[in-house]
Amino acid sequence: MAKVYVGNLAGSVTSVDLVALFARAGQVRGALAVSDKAGVCRGFGFVEMADAEDAVMAISLLNNTELNGQKIQIDRGSLGGAVANGAKHSARRKAPAASN
Repeated sequence: MAKVYVGNLAGSVTSVDLVALFARAGQVRGALAVSDKAGVCRGFGFVEMADAEDAVMAISLLNNTELNGQKIQIDRGSLGGAVANGAKHSARRKAPAASN
């Protein structure tokens, strides 16, 4: 299995839209359009392809294509299963302690 990150998604994009689009490139195992509490897409998502070959094909065929009126950006996924499994991910770093 191989995950890809999908960015620059329109607010109207759903996980179903991602599955339909990525099925053109290969076997889709699952997709997640990350949304807010109101159900509006937050502009990014993840798609899990059956294997690395399908992921490479998806990137090559679909990167910079239009979905719901916006050109999407696709790259290899880097968060593992954390987001797809519903876990929260924080990019904040702890500030270094002041030395005296």
